[in-house]
Amino acid sequence: MVMYLRDLERCKVYILSSIHFNFFLFVLFCLDIIESPAQPGGSLSNCLVPANISLMTEFILAGLTDRPELQQPLFYLFLVMYIFTMVGNLSLIILISLNSHLHTPMYYFLFNLSFIDLCFSSVFTPKMLMNFVLRENTISYVGCMIQLFFFLFFVISECYMLTSMAYDRYVAICNPLLYKVTMSPQVCSLLSLAAYAMGLAGATAHTGCMLRLTFCDAKVINHYFCDILPLLQLSCSSTYVSEVVVLIVVSINITVPSATILISYIFILTSILRIKSTQGRSKAFSTCSSHIAAISLFFGSAAFMYLKYSSPGCMEQGKVSSVFYTNVGPMLNPLIYSLRNKDIRVALRKALAQIQRRSML
Repeated sequence: MVMYLRDLERCKVYILSSIHFNFFLFVLFCLDIIESPAQPGGSLSNCLVPANISLMTEFILAGLTDRPELQQPLFYLFLVMYIFTMVGNLSLIILISLNSHLHTPMYYFLFNLSFIDLCFSSVFTPKMLMNFVLRENTISYVGCMIQLFFFLFFVISECYMLTSMAYDRYVAICNPLLYKVTMSPQVCSLLSLAAYAMGLAGATAHTGCMLRLTFCDAKVINHYFCDILPLLQLSCSSTYVSEVVVLIVVSINITVPSATILISYIFILTSILRIKSTQGRSKAFSTCSSHIAAISLFFGSAAFMYLKYSSPGCMEQGKVSSVFYTNVGPMLNPLIYSLRNKDIRVALRKALAQIQRRSML
C-alpha cells in the first residue's frame, strides 16, 4: 500500500509540475516578460490580430521533393500509407470500444493513442498528397497557423500518451498486485487529460509566438506542411523569442517524457531479471516490446528533426526524418500493437467471424 501511495504521488507530482511549467512559460510570453530586443512593440497580445502583423496572405508548400519523376510514385505510396493509417487506427478504436474485455488501462491508453494518430495524420497528409499532383500547392496564412497548431497539439499529446503507457507497463510489471488499484479509472483519466493539456499548452505557446512574426516577400515553406523551423526561416523580423520557445518547449517535451520512459523501463528491466521462470520473463518482455518499438520510432525521429541546427542541409534531412514520425509511425502503431497482442488478435477474429455470419444471413 505504501508503494502504491508513493507511485501515485510521484505520478501526480510529475503531471502537475509539467503542466504548471508549460502554462507558466506560455503566460510569460503572452505578458512580454520575455521579449525580443530586435522587435520593439512586438507584444504577443497583438497576435490576436494576425492580419495587422503579417504582410503574407498565403504560403507555398515546397513538398517532400521537387523531382518530377518522383511525384506520381510518392503520391500513390503516401496515399496507401494514409489509407492504412486510417483503417488501422479506426479499427483499433472500434475494437476497443466494442469489446468489454479490452476496457482496461492498457487499452484505454492505446485507444487514445490511436485517436491521436488518426487526427494527427489528417492534419497534414491531405495537403501533402495535393503537393504531388499540383504545380503550386498554396496554403493561406490562417490555414497554415491552424495546421501548425493542431500538428503541435497532437504531436505533444502523443509524447505524453506514450509516457503514460510506459507508466502503465511499470505498474503492471513492478506492482502487479496493486495494478487495478493504482491504475484506477480516475488515474487513467488524469493521465490522458494531462497529455492533452500539455499538448494544448505547447501548441498555444508555439503558435502564439509564430503569429508574432512578420513574413514579407519569401513565401515558399521548405517542407510538406507548416512546421516551426521552416516558418522561422521565412520570417523577416527577429525570431529570438520563437527560437527560445522552440529550445525550451521542445527540450521539455522530448527530455521529460524520454527520461520518464527510461526510468520506468530501468525499473521494469530490474523486475524482469528477478523473475526466475523463463516463460515469465518472456511474457513480461513481450508486453513491453510493442511499446519500446513505438517510442523508439517516434522520439528518435522527432529528436533528430528538432534538436539539430536548422541549416538548409539539416532541413532537407529533417524533411525525410519527419516522415517517420508523421507518416510511418501512425501507420505502424496499429500493426505493432495488434500483431504482437493476443487480446487484440482474438477480438479481431471474433469481430470478423460476426461480420461473416451476418453476411451469410
